[in-house]
Amino acid sequence: MSTSGTAEHPYPVPEGVLIGHLTPGTEAWEEARTGLTITATEIAAVVNLSPWMSRFTLWHKKAGLRVAPFEMSSPIEWGVRLEDAVALKWQEEHPGFLAAPAGTWRHREREWQRATPDRLIYPQPAGEFEVPDQAEELLEVKTSPFGDDWGPDGADDGVPIWYRCQVIWQMDTLGLRRTRFAVLIGGHDYREYTVEYDAAEAQILRDAAVDFLNEVRNGSRPPIDGADDTYQTIRVQPDGFDDIDVEIPPVDAARYENAQIAAKAAAAELTAAKGVVLDHIGTGRRAVCDDRRIAYRIAKADGTTKSLNPYKQKEAA
Repeated sequence: MSTSGTAEHPYPVPEGVLIGHLTPGTEAWEEARTGLTITATEIAAVVNLSPWMSRFTLWHKKAGLRVAPFEMSSPIEWGVRLEDAVALKWQEEHPGFLAAPAGTWRHREREWQRATPDRLIYPQPAGEFEVPDQAEELLEVKTSPFGDDWGPDGADDGVPIWYRCQVIWQMDTLGLRRTRFAVLIGGHDYREYTVEYDAAEAQILRDAAVDFLNEVRNGSRPPIDGADDTYQTIRVQPDGFDDIDVEIPPVDAARYENAQIAAKAAAAELTAAKGVVLDHIGTGRRAVCDDRRIAYRIAKADGTTKSLNPYKQKEAA
């Protein structure tokens, strides 16, 4: 198997070509991610498994059409701020290995396949002047306010499916065969997981990516789905405003009107259900049922309720 090292990144990986160490949000970083490429953070959207971006929105992005501008949320901001601290924790837990910033890579043959892992893991040199051998694994650092999407510490299936897609894509791009996860949940719950490379899964993702890019080239727009970011993408498409009537199909008119009625009924039922649960909680913190956490209460300084929030429930197998 061939190796690839560069002046910027002297330690090789089995496959992959280093594009550079690019700062997120810069012009160079955006350029490496746009056009007819698929990055590791986009592959879950390609296969309709991303909780953040729909296939519809990604199609518009790759087609060079408008999408809603990126907004820095608190979880994203603190994830960035805490990445080095969590990576350092992993480093302390694993003496004998060096976790170094990875940079942005492309596959040696499939130039459209891109990945920006958090860290590359090398065997720690035994001597002061020894150079580490070839990178052996990847380290992916995550933070989460709640652990509902994550399994118990070290569980084989503990990584959310969208992150599994991400690291399978990263390993396939760089030619590595194992990814370690260092995860900080709720600011204090540190967990680790391992994902092994799966060639069959990688092939499924590659095939899906090829089909998706062909759809972009052919102008075959995905159907409109119920994701919020799909709606936000549609909102930013018109360029201008014409004060005219536009005839729409009866089936779409009926769907919209029926959904409005259903939404009002659902909102009223949700308000009533929240009231019942909040009444049960009283001065407590969480509502549980048969060892399942249902909702949690955030209180104001005077003890009254600021909000009632649901815990995410995993789909039944």
